[in-house]
Amino acid sequence: MNIVRASFYSAMATASRLVAGLVVIKLVAWFAGPEGVGKLGQFMSLMSLLAVLAGGGISAGIVKYVAEYRHDAQRLSRLLAAALWYALCASILMGCIALLLSRQMAVWLLGDLRYESLIRVLAVAQLGIAMVNYMLAVINGFMDVRRLAFIQVLGSAFSIVMVVWLSQWLHLYGALLALVVSQVLWLLVGLPSWWRSPYFQRGVLRMRFDREMTLRLAAFSVMTITSALLPPLINIAVRNHLAVQFGWGQVGYWQAVSKVSDAYLLFLTTAINIYYLPKLASTHDRESLVLELRNAYRYLLPAVAGLALLVYVLRDWVTRCLFSADFVSANALYGPQLIGDVIKVASFILSYVMLAKAMTRLFVVSECVFAVSYLALVYVFTAHFGLIGAMYAFAVNYLCYLAFNVWVARRYLGRL
Repeated sequence: MNIVRASFYSAMATASRLVAGLVVIKLVAWFAGPEGVGKLGQFMSLMSLLAVLAGGGISAGIVKYVAEYRHDAQRLSRLLAAALWYALCASILMGCIALLLSRQMAVWLLGDLRYESLIRVLAVAQLGIAMVNYMLAVINGFMDVRRLAFIQVLGSAFSIVMVVWLSQWLHLYGALLALVVSQVLWLLVGLPSWWRSPYFQRGVLRMRFDREMTLRLAAFSVMTITSALLPPLINIAVRNHLAVQFGWGQVGYWQAVSKVSDAYLLFLTTAINIYYLPKLASTHDRESLVLELRNAYRYLLPAVAGLALLVYVLRDWVTRCLFSADFVSANALYGPQLIGDVIKVASFILSYVMLAKAMTRLFVVSECVFAVSYLALVYVFTAHFGLIGAMYAFAVNYLCYLAFNVWVARRYLGRL
Protein backbone atom coordinates (compact mmCIF):
# COMPACT_ATOMS: atom_id res chain seq x y z
CA MET A 1 0.00 0.00 0.00
CA ASN A 2 1.55 3.31 -1.09
CA ILE A 3 0.57 6.89 -0.33
CA VAL A 4 -1.41 7.28 -3.57
CA ARG A 5 -3.60 4.21 -2.97
CA ALA A 6 -3.96 5.03 0.71
CA SER A 7 -4.97 8.56 -0.25
CA PHE A 8 -7.64 7.19 -2.60
CA TYR A 9 -9.31 5.10 0.08
CA SER A 10 -8.90 7.77 2.73
CA ALA A 11 -10.42 10.30 0.30
CA MET A 12 -13.54 8.14 0.04
CA ALA A 13 -13.82 7.95 3.81
CA THR A 14 -13.08 11.63 4.22
CA ALA A 15 -15.65 12.63 1.59
CA SER A 16 -18.34 10.76 3.52
CA ARG A 17 -17.33 12.38 6.81
CA LEU A 18 -17.17 15.73 5.08
CA VAL A 19 -20.68 15.40 3.68
CA ALA A 20 -21.97 14.43 7.13
CA GLY A 21 -20.25 17.44 8.71
CA LEU A 22 -21.51 19.84 6.05
CA VAL A 23 -25.07 18.58 6.52
CA VAL A 24 -24.81 19.48 10.20
CA ILE A 25 -23.37 22.94 9.48
CA LYS A 26 -25.99 23.66 6.81
CA LEU A 27 -28.86 22.66 9.07
CA VAL A 28 -27.51 24.67 12.00
CA ALA A 29 -26.94 27.71 9.76
CA TRP A 30 -30.51 27.34 8.55
CA PHE A 31 -32.06 26.90 12.01
CA ALA A 32 -29.90 29.24 14.09
CA GLY A 33 -27.82 31.52 11.81
CA PRO A 34 -24.27 32.72 12.58
CA GLU A 35 -24.83 32.57 16.35
CA GLY A 36 -25.89 28.91 16.12
CA VAL A 37 -22.81 28.04 14.04
CA GLY A 38 -20.65 29.69 16.71
CA LYS A 39 -22.25 27.51 19.41
CA LEU A 40 -21.93 24.44 17.17
CA GLY A 41 -18.19 25.09 17.12
CA GLN A 42 -18.11 25.19 20.91
CA PHE A 43 -19.93 21.87 21.24
CA MET A 44 -17.83 20.19 18.55
CA SER A 45 -14.67 21.32 20.37
CA LEU A 46 -15.97 19.61 23.51
CA MET A 47 -16.90 16.50 21.52
CA SER A 48 -13.52 16.22 19.86
CA LEU A 49 -11.83 16.63 23.23
CA LEU A 50 -13.93 13.99 25.00
CA ALA A 51 -13.79 11.64 22.01
CA VAL A 52 -10.02 11.46 22.33
CA LEU A 53 -10.01 11.30 26.11
CA ALA A 54 -12.66 8.55 26.00
CA GLY A 55 -10.03 5.96 25.20
CA GLY A 56 -7.25 7.58 27.18
CA GLY A 57 -5.78 9.15 24.04
CA ILE A 58 -3.94 5.97 23.04
CA SER A 59 -5.17 5.56 19.46
CA ALA A 60 -1.86 6.76 18.00
CA GLY A 61 -0.01 4.39 20.33
CA ILE A 62 -2.16 1.45 19.24
CA VAL A 63 -1.51 2.28 15.58
CA LYS A 64 2.25 2.56 16.14
CA TYR A 65 2.70 -0.64 18.14
CA VAL A 66 0.27 -2.75 16.11
CA ALA A 67 2.34 -1.75 13.06
CA GLU A 68 5.51 -2.80 14.89
CA TYR A 69 4.19 -6.01 16.53
CA ARG A 70 1.85 -7.38 13.86
CA HIS A 71 4.32 -10.19 13.11
CA ASP A 72 4.90 -10.92 16.82
CA ALA A 73 1.72 -12.61 18.07
CA GLN A 74 2.70 -12.66 21.76
CA ARG A 75 3.61 -8.98 22.04
CA LEU A 76 0.62 -7.98 19.91
CA SER A 77 -1.73 -9.88 22.22
CA ARG A 78 -0.22 -8.20 25.29
CA LEU A 79 -0.49 -4.79 23.67
CA LEU A 80 -4.14 -5.10 22.68
CA ALA A 81 -5.21 -6.53 26.05
CA ALA A 82 -3.47 -3.66 27.86
CA ALA A 83 -4.90 -1.10 25.41
CA LEU A 84 -8.48 -2.29 25.94
CA TRP A 85 -8.04 -2.19 29.73
CA TYR A 86 -6.54 1.31 29.50
CA ALA A 87 -9.34 2.56 27.23
CA LEU A 88 -12.10 1.14 29.45
CA CYS A 89 -10.72 2.75 32.62
CA ALA A 90 -10.17 6.10 30.91
CA SER A 91 -13.67 6.18 29.35
CA ILE A 92 -15.35 5.43 32.69
CA LEU A 93 -13.29 8.14 34.39
CA MET A 94 -14.04 10.76 31.72
CA GLY A 95 -17.72 9.84 31.66
CA CYS A 96 -18.02 10.35 35.42
CA ILE A 97 -16.22 13.70 35.26
CA ALA A 98 -18.45 14.91 32.42
CA LEU A 99 -21.57 13.85 34.35
CA LEU A 100 -20.45 15.72 37.46
CA LEU A 101 -19.58 18.88 35.51
CA SER A 102 -22.42 18.75 32.96
CA ARG A 103 -24.21 21.78 34.41
CA GLN A 104 -21.06 23.93 34.43
CA MET A 105 -20.12 22.82 30.91
CA ALA A 106 -23.55 23.72 29.53
CA VAL A 107 -23.33 27.24 30.95
CA TRP A 108 -19.66 27.82 30.08
CA LEU A 109 -19.74 26.49 26.53
CA LEU A 110 -23.28 27.09 25.33
CA GLY A 111 -24.59 29.67 27.78
CA ASP A 112 -27.83 27.75 28.33
CA LEU A 113 -28.80 25.20 31.00
CA ARG A 114 -31.15 23.51 28.54
CA TYR A 115 -28.09 21.80 27.06
CA GLU A 116 -27.14 20.10 30.34
CA SER A 117 -28.94 16.91 29.29
CA LEU A 118 -26.96 16.93 26.04
CA ILE A 119 -23.69 16.98 27.98
CA ARG A 120 -24.97 14.04 30.06
CA VAL A 121 -25.73 12.02 26.93
CA LEU A 122 -22.20 12.73 25.71
CA ALA A 123 -20.81 11.58 29.06
CA VAL A 124 -22.67 8.25 28.91
CA ALA A 125 -21.58 7.74 25.29
CA GLN A 126 -17.90 7.79 26.27
CA LEU A 127 -17.67 4.00 26.60
CA GLY A 128 -19.03 3.40 23.10
CA ILE A 129 -16.81 6.09 21.58
CA ALA A 130 -13.78 4.52 23.29
CA MET A 131 -14.59 1.17 21.71
CA VAL A 132 -14.88 2.81 18.28
CA ASN A 133 -11.49 4.48 18.75
CA TYR A 134 -9.91 1.16 19.78
CA MET A 135 -11.37 -0.74 16.84
CA LEU A 136 -10.35 1.85 14.22
CA ALA A 137 -6.83 2.14 15.67
CA VAL A 138 -6.27 -1.63 15.42
CA ILE A 139 -7.49 -1.68 11.81
CA ASN A 140 -5.28 1.31 10.99
CA GLY A 141 -2.28 -0.35 12.62
CA PHE A 142 -2.65 -3.30 10.24
CA MET A 143 -2.79 -0.72 7.41
CA ASP A 144 -6.12 -2.17 6.29
CA VAL A 145 -7.08 1.12 4.64
CA ARG A 146 -9.85 -0.38 2.52
CA ARG A 147 -11.72 -1.80 5.53
CA LEU A 148 -11.16 1.43 7.46
CA ALA A 149 -12.66 3.44 4.59
CA PHE A 150 -15.65 1.08 4.36
CA ILE A 151 -16.46 1.54 8.06
CA GLN A 152 -16.12 5.31 7.86
CA VAL A 153 -18.30 5.62 4.75
CA LEU A 154 -21.18 3.57 6.21
CA GLY A 155 -20.77 5.20 9.63
CA SER A 156 -21.05 8.64 8.04
CA ALA A 157 -24.18 7.55 6.19
CA PHE A 158 -25.74 6.60 9.54
CA SER A 159 -24.70 10.01 10.86
CA ILE A 160 -26.40 11.90 8.03
CA VAL A 161 -29.67 10.03 8.53
CA MET A 162 -29.52 10.65 12.28
CA VAL A 163 -28.75 14.37 11.89
CA VAL A 164 -31.55 14.99 9.38
CA TRP A 165 -34.09 13.11 11.50
CA LEU A 166 -33.26 14.64 14.89
CA SER A 167 -32.72 18.19 13.58
CA GLN A 168 -36.17 18.19 11.99
CA TRP A 169 -37.62 17.17 15.33
CA LEU A 170 -35.46 19.14 17.81
CA HIS A 171 -33.72 21.73 15.59
CA LEU A 172 -30.32 22.88 16.99
CA TYR A 173 -30.55 20.58 20.02
CA GLY A 174 -31.36 17.65 17.73
CA ALA A 175 -28.43 18.32 15.43
CA LEU A 176 -26.04 18.39 18.39
CA LEU A 177 -27.60 15.25 19.87
CA ALA A 178 -27.22 13.44 16.55
CA LEU A 179 -23.48 14.18 16.57
CA VAL A 180 -23.16 12.20 19.80
CA VAL A 181 -25.49 9.29 19.02
CA SER A 182 -24.08 8.72 15.54
CA GLN A 183 -20.56 8.27 16.96
CA VAL A 184 -21.71 5.24 18.96
CA LEU A 185 -23.69 3.85 16.03
CA TRP A 186 -20.42 3.36 14.15
CA LEU A 187 -20.10 0.15 16.18
CA LEU A 188 -23.04 -1.33 14.25
CA VAL A 189 -20.97 -1.08 11.08
CA GLY A 190 -17.46 -1.48 12.42
CA LEU A 191 -17.69 -4.56 14.62
CA PRO A 192 -19.08 -6.98 11.98
CA SER A 193 -16.50 -5.75 9.45
CA TRP A 194 -13.67 -6.10 11.96
CA TRP A 195 -14.78 -9.61 12.98
CA ARG A 196 -14.54 -10.75 9.34
CA SER A 197 -10.97 -9.46 8.92
CA PRO A 198 -8.16 -12.05 8.58
CA TYR A 199 -6.28 -10.63 11.59
CA PHE A 200 -9.19 -10.61 14.05
CA GLN A 201 -8.87 -12.99 17.01
CA ARG A 202 -11.07 -13.27 20.07
CA GLY A 203 -8.08 -12.47 22.22
CA VAL A 204 -8.13 -8.83 21.11
CA LEU A 205 -11.29 -8.34 23.21
CA ARG A 206 -9.62 -9.53 26.43
CA MET A 207 -8.56 -6.96 28.99
CA ARG A 208 -5.47 -7.29 31.13
CA PHE A 209 -3.15 -4.90 32.95
CA ASP A 210 0.37 -5.12 31.56
CA ARG A 211 2.87 -2.74 33.14
CA GLU A 212 5.31 -2.57 30.21
CA MET A 213 2.65 -2.06 27.54
CA THR A 214 0.69 0.36 29.71
CA LEU A 215 3.76 2.55 30.15
CA ARG A 216 4.39 2.49 26.40
CA LEU A 217 0.79 3.49 25.74
CA ALA A 218 0.89 6.12 28.47
CA ALA A 219 3.63 7.99 26.62
CA PHE A 220 1.36 8.23 23.61
CA SER A 221 -1.54 9.09 25.86
CA VAL A 222 0.35 12.14 27.10
CA MET A 223 1.20 13.25 23.55
CA THR A 224 -2.27 12.61 22.13
CA ILE A 225 -4.11 14.19 25.04
CA THR A 226 -1.86 17.24 24.82
CA SER A 227 -2.49 17.66 21.08
CA ALA A 228 -6.22 16.93 21.53
CA LEU A 229 -6.71 18.98 24.69
CA LEU A 230 -4.99 22.19 23.70
CA PRO A 231 -6.61 23.03 20.31
CA PRO A 232 -10.25 22.79 21.55
CA LEU A 233 -9.42 24.73 24.72
CA ILE A 234 -7.47 27.37 22.80
CA ASN A 235 -10.27 27.64 20.22
CA ILE A 236 -12.81 28.06 23.01
CA ALA A 237 -10.65 30.85 24.44
CA VAL A 238 -10.32 32.42 20.98
CA ARG A 239 -14.10 32.28 20.43
CA ASN A 240 -14.76 33.83 23.82
CA HIS A 241 -12.23 36.61 23.09
CA LEU A 242 -13.71 37.28 19.65
CA ALA A 243 -17.23 37.25 21.10
CA VAL A 244 -16.29 39.86 23.70
CA GLN A 245 -14.48 42.01 21.13
CA PHE A 246 -16.78 41.67 18.12
CA GLY A 247 -19.94 39.72 19.13
CA TRP A 248 -21.14 36.16 18.47
CA GLY A 249 -22.22 37.03 14.92
CA GLN A 250 -18.59 37.79 14.03
CA VAL A 251 -17.53 34.57 15.75
CA GLY A 252 -19.88 32.79 13.37
CA TYR A 253 -18.00 34.24 10.37
CA TRP A 254 -14.66 33.15 11.82
CA GLN A 255 -16.10 29.72 12.60
CA ALA A 256 -17.54 29.36 9.10
CA VAL A 257 -14.18 29.98 7.40
CA SER A 258 -12.43 27.69 9.89
CA LYS A 259 -14.94 24.92 9.15
CA VAL A 260 -14.44 25.25 5.39
CA SER A 261 -10.70 25.02 6.03
CA ASP A 262 -11.11 21.95 8.24
CA ALA A 263 -13.39 20.33 5.67
CA TYR A 264 -11.07 20.33 2.67
CA LEU A 265 -7.95 19.71 4.76
CA LEU A 266 -9.62 16.61 6.17
CA PHE A 267 -8.81 14.80 2.91
CA LEU A 268 -5.09 15.38 3.37
CA THR A 269 -4.75 15.08 7.14
CA THR A 270 -6.68 11.80 7.11
CA ALA A 271 -4.35 10.37 4.46
CA ILE A 272 -1.32 11.46 6.50
CA ASN A 273 -2.77 9.94 9.67
CA ILE A 274 -3.80 6.65 8.09
CA TYR A 275 -0.64 6.08 6.06
CA TYR A 276 2.27 7.90 7.66
CA LEU A 277 1.89 7.06 11.34
CA PRO A 278 2.13 3.26 10.90
CA LYS A 279 4.61 3.67 8.04
CA LEU A 280 7.02 5.94 9.91
CA ALA A 281 6.61 3.87 13.10
CA SER A 282 7.75 0.70 11.30
CA THR A 283 10.58 2.40 9.36
CA HIS A 284 13.95 2.72 11.10
CA ASP A 285 16.66 3.41 8.50
CA ARG A 286 17.51 6.93 7.40
CA GLU A 287 17.13 6.45 3.64
CA SER A 288 13.61 5.02 3.91
CA LEU A 289 12.47 7.80 6.23
CA VAL A 290 13.84 10.49 3.93
CA LEU A 291 12.14 8.85 0.95
CA GLU A 292 8.77 8.72 2.73
CA LEU A 293 8.99 12.39 3.74
CA ARG A 294 10.00 13.45 0.23
CA ASN A 295 7.08 11.54 -1.26
CA ALA A 296 4.74 13.22 1.20
CA TYR A 297 5.83 16.67 0.09
CA ARG A 298 5.85 15.65 -3.58
CA TYR A 299 2.20 14.56 -3.53
CA LEU A 300 0.54 16.42 -0.67
CA LEU A 301 1.88 19.98 -0.89
CA PRO A 302 0.77 20.53 -4.53
CA ALA A 303 -2.59 19.02 -3.57
CA VAL A 304 -3.19 21.35 -0.63
CA ALA A 305 -1.98 24.39 -2.59
CA GLY A 306 -4.35 23.55 -5.45
CA LEU A 307 -7.30 22.98 -3.14
CA ALA A 308 -6.60 26.20 -1.24
CA LEU A 309 -6.50 28.18 -4.49
CA LEU A 310 -9.76 26.57 -5.65
CA VAL A 311 -11.51 27.40 -2.38
CA TYR A 312 -10.28 31.01 -2.60
CA VAL A 313 -11.55 31.46 -6.16
CA LEU A 314 -14.93 29.91 -5.26
CA ARG A 315 -15.15 31.41 -1.76
CA ASP A 316 -18.37 33.36 -2.39
CA TRP A 317 -20.14 30.32 -3.84
CA VAL A 318 -18.76 28.05 -1.10
CA THR A 319 -19.98 30.39 1.64
CA ARG A 320 -23.47 30.76 0.18
CA CYS A 321 -23.76 27.05 -0.58
CA LEU A 322 -22.55 25.72 2.76
CA PHE A 323 -24.07 28.39 4.98
CA SER A 324 -26.33 31.18 3.73
CA ALA A 325 -26.29 34.71 2.34
CA ASP A 326 -26.02 35.95 5.94
CA PHE A 327 -22.39 34.75 5.98
CA VAL A 328 -21.17 36.80 3.00
CA SER A 329 -19.00 38.96 5.29
CA ALA A 330 -16.87 35.87 5.94
CA ASN A 331 -15.43 36.07 2.39
CA ALA A 332 -12.84 38.66 3.46
CA LEU A 333 -11.30 36.17 5.91
CA TYR A 334 -10.34 33.40 3.46
CA GLY A 335 -6.99 34.69 2.14
CA PRO A 336 -4.73 34.45 5.21
CA GLN A 337 -6.58 31.35 6.44
CA LEU A 338 -5.85 29.43 3.23
CA ILE A 339 -2.19 30.48 3.24
CA GLY A 340 -2.01 29.18 6.80
CA ASP A 341 -3.58 25.89 5.66
CA VAL A 342 -0.73 25.21 3.21
CA ILE A 343 1.85 25.94 5.90
CA LYS A 344 -0.10 23.76 8.35
CA VAL A 345 0.07 20.67 6.11
CA ALA A 346 3.79 21.24 5.50
CA SER A 347 4.42 21.29 9.25
CA PHE A 348 1.95 18.45 9.95
CA ILE A 349 3.94 15.99 7.81
CA LEU A 350 7.16 16.60 9.74
CA SER A 351 5.42 16.62 13.14
CA TYR A 352 4.65 12.92 12.64
CA VAL A 353 8.33 12.16 13.10
CA MET A 354 7.95 13.17 16.75
CA LEU A 355 4.76 11.15 17.15
CA ALA A 356 5.94 8.02 15.33
CA LYS A 357 9.27 7.96 17.20
CA ALA A 358 7.69 8.64 20.60
CA MET A 359 9.52 11.92 21.33
CA THR A 360 7.13 12.52 24.20
CA ARG A 361 8.78 15.40 26.03
CA LEU A 362 9.63 17.40 22.91
CA PHE A 363 6.17 16.85 21.44
CA VAL A 364 4.32 17.95 24.59
CA VAL A 365 6.48 21.04 25.09
CA SER A 366 6.08 22.11 21.47
CA GLU A 367 2.30 21.64 21.56
CA CYS A 368 2.03 23.78 24.69
CA VAL A 369 4.34 26.51 23.42
CA PHE A 370 2.65 26.89 20.04
CA ALA A 371 -0.86 26.70 21.50
CA VAL A 372 -0.07 29.57 23.85
CA SER A 373 1.72 31.53 21.10
CA TYR A 374 -1.36 31.20 18.84
CA LEU A 375 -3.65 32.62 21.52
CA ALA A 376 -1.19 35.45 22.20
CA LEU A 377 -0.97 36.25 18.48
CA VAL A 378 -4.77 36.33 18.24
CA TYR A 379 -4.91 38.94 21.02
CA VAL A 380 -2.18 41.05 19.41
CA PHE A 381 -3.33 40.81 15.77
CA THR A 382 -7.06 41.31 16.44
CA ALA A 383 -6.20 44.45 18.41
CA HIS A 384 -4.42 45.85 15.35
CA PHE A 385 -6.33 44.34 12.39
CA GLY A 386 -9.78 43.41 13.72
CA LEU A 387 -11.40 40.01 13.12
CA ILE A 388 -9.08 39.11 10.21
CA GLY A 389 -6.20 39.33 12.69
CA ALA A 390 -7.25 35.89 13.99
CA MET A 391 -6.45 34.47 10.52
CA TYR A 392 -3.10 36.29 10.44
CA ALA A 393 -2.30 34.74 13.82
CA PHE A 394 -3.14 31.27 12.47
CA ALA A 395 -0.77 31.61 9.49
CA VAL A 396 2.13 33.17 11.43
CA ASN A 397 1.91 30.58 14.21
CA TYR A 398 2.07 27.65 11.78
CA LEU A 399 5.00 29.26 9.98
CA CYS A 400 6.91 29.21 13.26
CA TYR A 401 5.77 25.62 13.91
CA LEU A 402 7.03 24.56 10.48
CA ALA A 403 10.49 26.02 11.22
CA PHE A 404 10.54 24.11 14.52
CA ASN A 405 9.62 20.80 12.87
CA VAL A 406 12.28 21.24 10.18
CA TRP A 407 14.83 21.57 12.98
CA VAL A 408 13.49 18.46 14.80
CA ALA A 409 13.45 16.30 11.65
CA ARG A 410 16.98 17.32 10.61
CA ARG A 411 18.29 16.61 14.08
CA TYR A 412 16.64 13.17 14.22
CA LEU A 413 17.77 12.14 10.72
CA GLY A 414 21.28 13.36 11.45
CA ARG A 415 21.53 10.93 14.36
CA LEU A 416 20.61 7.86 12.29
